[in-house]
Amino acid sequence: MKRIVQSLLSSNTSTVARSTTHLFLGLLTVMLAIQAVHGQTRAPVHSADQIWIEPQFAVPLNDRIDLVLLGNFHFGRTAERPVAEHASTGMGISARIGKHFVLFPFYTHFENQTAGPIRSKEERLTLEATIKVPWRRFFLSYRQRFEYHWRVPPPNFIHERNRFQIDRPLSVHGLTAFLADEVFYDTHFHGWIRNRAYLGISQRVNKHFTFEVYYLRQNDGRSHPGDLNVVGSTLKFRR
Repeated sequence: MKRIVQSLLSSNTSTVARSTTHLFLGLLTVMLAIQAVHGQTRAPVHSADQIWIEPQFAVPLNDRIDLVLLGNFHFGRTAERPVAEHASTGMGISARIGKHFVLFPFYTHFENQTAGPIRSKEERLTLEATIKVPWRRFFLSYRQRFEYHWRVPPPNFIHERNRFQIDRPLSVHGLTAFLADEVFYDTHFHGWIRNRAYLGISQRVNKHFTFEVYYLRQNDGRSHPGDLNVVGSTLKFRR
């Protein structure tokens, strides 16, 4: 980890700092605006506004295989007293196979603190496969995940997740816009229970740091809360 930090600091640290600062200021502004609108009308219990922050640290093991350290923090409740409703840490191996295919098995440990009094823990094993191909001025990708959720308290279940995404490079500061949709199949309920739609931008600041900022709308008739408005960011650090 020390080598990763030293490498990042030596590669245009001021640029990374400015980009990260602007990112979090933007997230905070949007979240406060959402809370101001919702504060005028009582939101239903089934819906919530959240901020998601997902850091990733990749350490190349060779030209095609990376060791990836994962983090995941979902902040909800209110903007004045945000609570980390979901927090996770994990680790996996990302393997590039050919030009367009990536296989990524990983493990994560979750601590969950929802709006109710019940707290839970979860161990999750995930097998992820992604194919991404160019098409004219766009990039098209399809990602499939199989997740085994081992929860305390039970039940345990499996999620199958299918995500389709389209990326469009922009001629503005090296930005890329993306649009995605993801559907979830749940073996506990034996049905397709959740849909997530994403709209966002990404930027590669330098070879060591890339970030994404996005808006996510989740519709879910089973979870509580299930319908979410999310402002999220993915911070990708690479040695």
